[in-house]
Amino acid sequence: MTNTSETTATRTTTGSDSLGQAPGVWPCLIYSDARAAIRFLVDTLGFSESAVYGEGERVDHAELAWPYGGGLMLGSSKPDSPLRQKQADDGSVYLVVPEDSVADDLYRKVVDAGATITVELRDEDYGSHGFTCRDPHGVFFSIGTYRGHGYAG
Repeated sequence: MTNTSETTATRTTTGSDSLGQAPGVWPCLIYSDARAAIRFLVDTLGFSESAVYGEGERVDHAELAWPYGGGLMLGSSKPDSPLRQKQADDGSVYLVVPEDSVADDLYRKVVDAGATITVELRDEDYGSHGFTCRDPHGVFFSIGTYRGHGYAG
């Protein structure tokens, strides 16, 4: 297994836990074309590569850091994987952004990249400002300012 990423993730205090520990929840996604998914997630949504292992087009394991805390793990679909899913390119992830203007900027980038918008940019009655899109492979990404109940601070 080869680490094909030379990029180091930058940890931010916005959204990271106050104990200095690694995030305790890592959504994991399986893609039919993980390298293309990584490009979209980095170039359009703003993730940074922490680690990418694999050869050629295959990604055995990748970690992408979200600039506002947390991150994703992902890899290529493999028929012999113990975590085999019925279908690659499936899932839904919610990404927290610190303010409305960040959601607005990401919305424009996602539209410009040609991703499908499934929920238009809007204000929700529970206090979030955001939208939902599908990445080029079909995975849903909701982006909004809602931090979760009890984290409005």
